[in-house]
This record gives sequence, C-alpha cells and structure tokens, in this order.
Amino acid sequence: MESFRDLAIQAAQKAGGILQKRLGRIKRIDYKGAVNLVTEMDFRSEKIIVSEIRKKYPGHGFLAEEKARKRTDSPYRWIIDPLDGTTNYAHGLPVYCVSIALEKEGDIILGVVYDPSRDELFIAQKEKGARLNGRKIAVSSTSRLSRSLLATGFPYDLRESRVNNFDHFRNFAFRTHAVRRCGSAALDFCYVAAGRSDGFWEMKLGPWDLAAGSLMVSEAGGRVTDFEGRPLGLDGRRVLASNSRIHREMMKIFRRGKT
Repeated sequence: MESFRDLAIQAAQKAGGILQKRLGRIKRIDYKGAVNLVTEMDFRSEKIIVSEIRKKYPGHGFLAEEKARKRTDSPYRWIIDPLDGTTNYAHGLPVYCVSIALEKEGDIILGVVYDPSRDELFIAQKEKGARLNGRKIAVSSTSRLSRSLLATGFPYDLRESRVNNFDHFRNFAFRTHAVRRCGSAALDFCYVAAGRSDGFWEMKLGPWDLAAGSLMVSEAGGRVTDFEGRPLGLDGRRVLASNSRIHREMMKIFRRGKT
C-alpha cells in the first residue's frame, strides 16, 4: 500500500505544481456544456498523472474525467480528477485541487487530494484513517443541524433540469448557520473530513469527483450515503457526506425537495 500511496502523492503534487504555476494564464477554454468548462490544463494535468502511474504499473486500469479510460484484467483501477474546480481555475480563483483514488476490485482503498494553492495534502487509506499534511484528522462534533456549516454545489445541467439543487439549498439555508459553495467537490469532502464543515451534499457527480473524497470522510469518522441513507459506491446522483451526527437530520430535509 505504501508504494501506491507514495506514487499517488508524487503524481498529485507534480500535476498540482504545474497547475499552480499556470493559474491565471489560461490560453484556451472549451465547453462540454453550457456551463461545464475544460481547459488545456485539465488535459495536461491528466497526462502527467496517467504517465506517472503507467511508468510503475502499466497493467493497471484508469478512469479519468477527460480522456483516460482503460479497462484491464488487473484488480486495480485509478480514478482521477486532474483538476477539480475547473471553473474556479479558469477564472483565476485559487480554489481547486487534484484528486486521485485507487480502487481494488470495486473497493476504494486509497484517496489523495492535493490543494496546491494552500499546499494541503489530504490522504486516506482504507482502515488506516485520514491525514492532512501528515496530521491525523477527524470530522466535527457538531450534533445539531441548526448549528452546522454545510457545503454544496450545483449540477452542470441546472439551466435545463428542474432537479437542480436550488430547492435543497434554500431548505438547508434556513436551517443551518450557513451553506457554502466553493466549487470543488473533492475539497468539500476533505473539509468535512477535517472538521472544517459539518456536512456536504451534491447531485450528479462523476466517480472522479467523489472517489477519493468519500473515502476521506469515512476514514475520518464520518458517513457517506445517498440522500436516503443507502450505500453510495461511485454513484454520484445524490451524494450526502457528514460528520455522521447530523446525517439523519439532513436526510429529513431532502424529503422536502426534488431528488
């Protein structure tokens, strides 16, 4: 496991360092949808990460957000978001990260999330806890929704679909201290794991958005399910992560909106 962890750290930090150097100097922005951006740095970061992994484990599989897709007979598959928070990055807002997870036979066993702007490295290993820059982290002790700080995001099809999270946002905003929207699901998961926020929910996420972060929350003592409390896996249609103490209260709020 240590060799997998060290490789993921190396790849995330190498890609993150280049992203940081290019922040505010984007030359090309393309669109995958009306509000779904992709930059040349998404592709460059992905190429760096995949190349680093393939050097050491050429037989492993890949699932990455932009291009890398490879199924193999290996029990291992790397799930990669080379630039989570692309819209922020494209506008020069330093809230973004690199997210790398390792799946073994359908089970996420390693998660690495690197925020180059703050030089924060989050690491989670199955049954070994979660750490931030080497220090063990744990979810918050907030036990009441009314005293919580939550985070969320909005799906890329919000202009076309009525299931766009605005109803949930409104319902939670009236029942918590506040709801934040930072623009990076991977960091939202990590902030729950580190106790910086008490819960996070989002809809219509990809596997690369949640693979590393969901393990981070679980290993830090939190809970990750769908809106009804069922096991999540890599299904990002209705994602709920919390410190576990406010989980049931959050589930009740979802019943008031469109899911």
